[in-house]
Amino acid sequence: MASPAAPRKLFVTTALPYANGPFHVGHIMEYIQADIWVRFQRMQGHQVHFVCADDTHGAPIMLKAAEEGITPEALIARVNESHRADWARYAISFDTTHTTHSPENVELAQSIYRRLRDHSPSLIGRRTIEQFYDPVQGMFLADRYIKGTCPKCGAKDQYGDACEVCGSTYAPTDLIEPYSAITGAKPELRTSEHLFFRLSEPLVVDFLRRWTRETALQPEVFNKIQEWLGDDDADADRELADWDISRDAPYFGIPIPDVPGKYFYVWLDAPIGYLAALKKHFDSGAARSAYPDETRSFDEFVADPDVEQYHFIGKDIVYFHTLFWPAMLRFAERKTPTNVFVHGFITFSGEKMSKSRGTGISPQRYLELGMNPEWLRYYLAAKLNDRVEDLDFNPDDFVARVNSDLVGKYVNIASRAASFLTRYFGGELAAPAARPAWWLTSHDDTARDIRTWLNERQYSRAVRRIMEFADEINRHFDEREPWKLAKDPARRDELHRVVSDCMTGFKMLSVFLAPIIPATARAAAGFLGVDRDFTWADLDVAPTRIGEYRHLVTRIEAKQIDALLAPPEPVAPAPQRPAAAVDAPRGANATPAAPPPAAASAGAAPPATISIEDFAKVELRIARIVNAEHVEGAAKLLKLTLDAGEGRQRTVFAGIKSAYDPATLVGRLTPMVANLAPRTMKFGVSDGMILAASGEGPGIFLLAPDAGAAPGMRVK
Repeated sequence: MASPAAPRKLFVTTALPYANGPFHVGHIMEYIQADIWVRFQRMQGHQVHFVCADDTHGAPIMLKAAEEGITPEALIARVNESHRADWARYAISFDTTHTTHSPENVELAQSIYRRLRDHSPSLIGRRTIEQFYDPVQGMFLADRYIKGTCPKCGAKDQYGDACEVCGSTYAPTDLIEPYSAITGAKPELRTSEHLFFRLSEPLVVDFLRRWTRETALQPEVFNKIQEWLGDDDADADRELADWDISRDAPYFGIPIPDVPGKYFYVWLDAPIGYLAALKKHFDSGAARSAYPDETRSFDEFVADPDVEQYHFIGKDIVYFHTLFWPAMLRFAERKTPTNVFVHGFITFSGEKMSKSRGTGISPQRYLELGMNPEWLRYYLAAKLNDRVEDLDFNPDDFVARVNSDLVGKYVNIASRAASFLTRYFGGELAAPAARPAWWLTSHDDTARDIRTWLNERQYSRAVRRIMEFADEINRHFDEREPWKLAKDPARRDELHRVVSDCMTGFKMLSVFLAPIIPATARAAAGFLGVDRDFTWADLDVAPTRIGEYRHLVTRIEAKQIDALLAPPEPVAPAPQRPAAAVDAPRGANATPAAPPPAAASAGAAPPATISIEDFAKVELRIARIVNAEHVEGAAKLLKLTLDAGEGRQRTVFAGIKSAYDPATLVGRLTPMVANLAPRTMKFGVSDGMILAASGEGPGIFLLAPDAGAAPGMRVK
């Protein structure tokens, strides 16, 4: 590591977001946490290369693209555009962003694999395994795409690796009556040869024990790793599971060299995306543009023992980042991470975030409402620390902290002092002179503490101390009563000293807050005559004059919070397949209704026409799904309770079990046939029929009305 006296050279990343949709607030929290630390290091004069990339490979990307009728490349390009926009809007200061679907990542992934393969014959092994295969989709199924009945407790519709009801873990082949979560088809058990990284090899385990003990990991992370590794003596028989690093075609990913038809499992090439983004950063000249003295190549930079490599990640991916990733780097003869900084999850008023239950906030909706992203940056900083703890977003606390701290304390100082400086002294501050004892003490202690805590990622402690200092300045202003001093010409110098001291304190606060609320701090710098971003050295330079004061931060209004927390309006999906009625099948094992093959075939004859009178006989109404649940003994049915605006609720059995988790349906609006004669079934009476789209390919897709529709509205 570089000498503390010399500028540090830092390579910093966040976890790569998966390229299948927009960010959720947990993503934004991680980016903000890392960005605050990076901005603070830059303020110290350190060389920082902060990069990220979209994680773009794997079966989910391939399947989602197929459902939308587009290529995977088109899907990831669209998602990447939305990711870049959100990074910019939340002021995440990445130097370079990239994608794992890139020439750099292909080159690095294949190169690292070859190094691992050639390092020792025992590191990469081959093994024939049995896997479920979907004969309709024509692909082997990952655990997440297999469902069935739990072999331990009998709960239905559980995933292929663990039961969400009883918590048991098992192999997919242990499931009772397994089915493909993609097509609903009964999977076939087939064999395939896979490649494994031998994590259980003694030389790998020995390295991981050394690395985890030599790295300053968080206590919670270190203890968890020791559970996985086991004690050298007490757990000598414990063995890490080898890592399956290959997948069979069809698969959207990077081909494995010299192994036709095999692709790298996404978790092998995803962390290599960190290096690929850094390589792009250096190869494009961006690194040299930021730091003209940095003349090294990418390979030279990453090999430098003085370069520090840090990863900010969530607690759900610790296993990959503290076992596979350092082991892969070590045995490919590359530098291992200096540290991995792990954070917890974000909850909403004490509950896990859930779109279906309406608990949580959308970072996109937040911005659409015109809410200041720096409010969120400040609030999260006020609650983040260096531990692996969950962070709770409480709307009332959010409003109180922002309005009280940023507006009532921080901005209030500039507003109050500026009015006197402008009116009586033309914006000029008094020349620096001997300061009150409280000022000197606060300056030294506060700067030291905040610097330490920001460096250690103890942001909540730093914010608390910043606001204590703001309280001291406001208290000094109130105690000296400048409004009274202004009335006495003989005390004009005293007035000048008081308001100048307070404005100098405001500058210090702005420097402290610059990593947290950079746009506000930049505006404050301009107001204070500094035509650039603050550096930490600006703490020791007193301002000499101010410009015209303009509001720096506004208050959060209650109506903004109400709008943010309002349930999302249903969005109609783009039409992808011909519409088909989905109602109660006539038999317990019947499949959902689908259009005849001719209707979905190119060049087929058009469907038979009906008159407007025929269509008028079908009464379509909007209904809200009040409840959705599984049907005991039914392989394909869900039981829906619907509110069609009639003052009563209806029960409808729908054959959509293979496509939807019941919890995700509650609260959703959907069209229904309201005048269909009730149908008595084995499981009860079905009083209506909901509408969905399906076709020759896999998948069932519920229809949804546009925003503004309400239960009971007629569909005409």
